Amino acid sequence: MNISQAGKRSGLPPKTIRFYEDIGLIAPTRRANGYRDFSEDDLHKLAFLRRARALGFSTEECRQLLSLYTDQSRASADVRKLASAQLARIDAQLAELQEMRRSLAHLVQACAGDARPDCPILSDLARDG
Repeated sequence: MNISQAGKRSGLPPKTIRFYEDIGLIAPTRRANGYRDFSEDDLHKLAFLRRARALGFSTEECRQLLSLYTDQSRASADVRKLASAQLARIDAQLAELQEMRRSLAHLVQACAGDARPDCPILSDLARDG
């Protein structure tokens, strides 16, 4: 199947599929005319990559996960280590977002929101450090 069909079936845009090919995550065969020919295995890898990226794994982590997936002698501890590290990053991001929300909520609460020019939101954004 061609790249457009592969994109529709995998849920990825052709540009992303080309990028994954360029960096060696997938390797579709080529027809005599030079066009890519995606197999069911290629589609499965693309769907795998789409789900892994949706969970926030980096391209390099996706490479590692794909390698572990295809390695029948893998240790699930290796997969768990990658997933645990990603979970810790997500938890850290959530904590940062919660702190940002608290700060912004405090500023919104402090702002009168009237016709006066005095605004604690702008004052806070303009302060040094």
